[in-house]
Amino acid sequence: MATVTNKNGIIKRDMHPLLIVISGPSGVGKDATITKIKEKGLPFHYVVTITTRTKRNYEKDGVDYHFVTKEEFKKYIASGALLEWAEVYGNYYGVPREEVKRHLAQNNDVILKVDIQGASSIKKLAPEAILIFLMPPSIDELTNRLLKRHGQLSTELQARLVTAKEELESLEMFDYVIITHNENLDMTVKEIDAIVTAEKCRAKPRIIAL
Repeated sequence: MATVTNKNGIIKRDMHPLLIVISGPSGVGKDATITKIKEKGLPFHYVVTITTRTKRNYEKDGVDYHFVTKEEFKKYIASGALLEWAEVYGNYYGVPREEVKRHLAQNNDVILKVDIQGASSIKKLAPEAILIFLMPPSIDELTNRLLKRHGQLSTELQARLVTAKEELESLEMFDYVIITHNENLDMTVKEIDAIVTAEKCRAKPRIIAL
């Protein structure tokens, strides 16, 4: 653990900002978890993902996502403005690079919400990022959550379930796994907060370099 001692002989920890990546299969509750974390007032900077998918009725542009056209998204790609990006179920998702770098430079802990592919990309760019995998209690429960969202067992929903089963095989890439229960998101937030607290106490701190 890096430490400094002031003129009064008091030892203080030299704290480094963390890059926290929340991921998991579609329908596991990533958005709901982030919303609950915000409600609890945990001191993170929340990076808003850029996407080309259609905005849902309850979502707010600039809060839940930055909603853009595919033409606009391609300009972000061409300019190198994205830390990582991926095409998922026909839609593009990306993380704005400068926003992440700016807040880490300001010593703010940064939290990202990405899919499994995005988590893999960030792990390559920033090996010291903390990857947290949100896991459903069961595939049946995940199916029920997706049915509530999409309303019917469509071809897209079936594809999401197949992908979710494949994504469960990616656990070894992650640092932590949390089982989510929609009726008890407070527990999910407590576990994430506990992970961050433990990481802040590491003898060898994580140093994020982008």
